[in-house]
Amino acid sequence: MEPILLVHGGAGNITDARCPGKLTGMKQALRVGIKHLIPNNDLSEGSALDAVEAAVGVMESDGNFNAGYGACLNFEGKAEVEASIMEGSELKAGCVTLLHDIMHPISVARCVMQNTKHTFLGGEAAQKFALEHGFEQLPENSLITEDARLALEEFKERQASGLDTTFARTELDVKQDSGEQEPGTVGAVAIDCNGNIAAATSTGGITGKVSGRIGDTPLLGCGTYADNLQGGVSTTGHGETIMRFNLAQKIMSKIRYEGKTAQIATEEACKEMTERLTGTGGAITIDAHGRLGIYWTSHRMGWAYVKNGEIFYGIDHGKQFKEQL
Repeated sequence: MEPILLVHGGAGNITDARCPGKLTGMKQALRVGIKHLIPNNDLSEGSALDAVEAAVGVMESDGNFNAGYGACLNFEGKAEVEASIMEGSELKAGCVTLLHDIMHPISVARCVMQNTKHTFLGGEAAQKFALEHGFEQLPENSLITEDARLALEEFKERQASGLDTTFARTELDVKQDSGEQEPGTVGAVAIDCNGNIAAATSTGGITGKVSGRIGDTPLLGCGTYADNLQGGVSTTGHGETIMRFNLAQKIMSKIRYEGKTAQIATEEACKEMTERLTGTGGAITIDAHGRLGIYWTSHRMGWAYVKNGEIFYGIDHGKQFKEQL
């Protein structure tokens, strides 16, 4: 099987000003992640699981994304982050939610998968687990960026004016016009030379969310899923909508039961979700044959993948670019 690494950087009303940072960040995530995927001279066969964790970790450290550093804020002005990771050979997974002041929730999720008999930890128990396993707790509010603060201020102003805040901003910058905004997320899907598939997703959630709110990202079948027999998916968009529609599993079902390709399954499921529930979002998919699916119903979604030493990427419908790795 030809190794492929595919990432997304969130779906929503991403402004022109934020596009360059997202595209640069995704390409950097690919350059780091692919090193874990391609077999090398030290006899490493390459690992899809290592690749998706590494790629997502790069984006968690980048303030251009709503995950880790740069995560959006809850109503109290705090960043509560969450993530999930899954591998497709034995269907093992790890999920965490309501972590604070920890840069890489995706690595905590993998630690849960590999060091416990459980799949999902949340809140203070997850925080304690992370610290006991060597993850650094940063100084309070270290994950908060100025853009995240501005997004929360604008959310509160809209709420005070009686405007609808169902789809709160998370892509705010100082040049952005007013309007509604779906939340973004980061994610990665990979298939290695042995046909093993892995998926990972990480987010800061929705601006102005109630403290303790949990989104689709840490939920298997909603934000993340991987199965070597079918494929792997990472989703992004309005969490409440994705949860109610069970987007990742809908895509997997179209591949398994309807014989759809990754692209057709992803496009159909995203369109059906928005037609049924109004909220928008997107997904990236790799099926068991190594075919890709990339689609979104939001205004924009950042995506990129590396294959045969070339990076393919885009953020607008109908526009694709490529460059050498």
